[in-house]
Amino acid sequence: MRLMILGAGYSGRAIAAELSGKAEWIGGTTRSADNFPALKPLGIEPFLFDGQALSAELGDAMRGVTHLVQSAAPDADGDPLLRLAGLRLDRMMPDLEWVGYLSTVGVYGDHQGAWVDEETKCRPVSQRSQDRLVAENDWQGFSQRTGVPVAIIRLSGIYGPGRNAFVNIKRGRARRLVKPGQVFNRIHVADIAGATAHLIAEQAGGVWNVTDDLPAPPQDVVAYACELMGVEPPPEIDFDTADLSPMARSFYGECKRVSNRKLKDSGYAFRFPDYQRALETLWRDGDWAG
Repeated sequence: MRLMILGAGYSGRAIAAELSGKAEWIGGTTRSADNFPALKPLGIEPFLFDGQALSAELGDAMRGVTHLVQSAAPDADGDPLLRLAGLRLDRMMPDLEWVGYLSTVGVYGDHQGAWVDEETKCRPVSQRSQDRLVAENDWQGFSQRTGVPVAIIRLSGIYGPGRNAFVNIKRGRARRLVKPGQVFNRIHVADIAGATAHLIAEQAGGVWNVTDDLPAPPQDVVAYACELMGVEPPPEIDFDTADLSPMARSFYGECKRVSNRKLKDSGYAFRFPDYQRALETLWRDGDWAG
């Protein structure tokens, strides 16, 4: 396996670590050369990619790639790689066997707390989720045209070492916002990596929800983390009167419970099926700070 991770950020680096023993070579892109020193110790050969141009170095590396994980965000003009490569992508990557496109459960939009699965009609609310859905459709079109399996990996709220409620509490940024009936799903970064490796092994295409078993109110997560830390939780704040940025407020404009049944039925066993066990492990092992 020769793996390219387009957008080797938090999730991409975890995927690289997961597959380091199975891939003979791993490349990853970043927007800044300042990130190269963080990628090289992980066994990732770094390349620059700003979404506006494909360098000759990146193009040369992609010719030998067999597996692609696309984590770079789309914009109003669509998926950056498909936009730049157009119909030439399969010729640029003649050995390509599988693609994983990291998307978001935000494409489902608001379902007022009801359960959704991969068959649920998407009706994204935010512009960023609308852009993701367009990119998903474009990648599915690529799969239909070329026969290369493309797994659309829809992620819920990502957390793990260095990115979790403990970190927010320690930095004094944790808030218990309360909006009655509001729930979110979450996903530990280790399960993003594990699920991606599983889908590669299965050569699976199609849409997959990679999300936990326990959609829960966000204030409950903060309270549980405080309990584990032995500290007093911050006071509850009414959502309607809270001082929030437009983006932060927009996250609360959608409420749904996302099913992961399809992924589990395919044989994947979640390492952290709910936030409680995940937080307990992060706190016990002491690696919550990253």
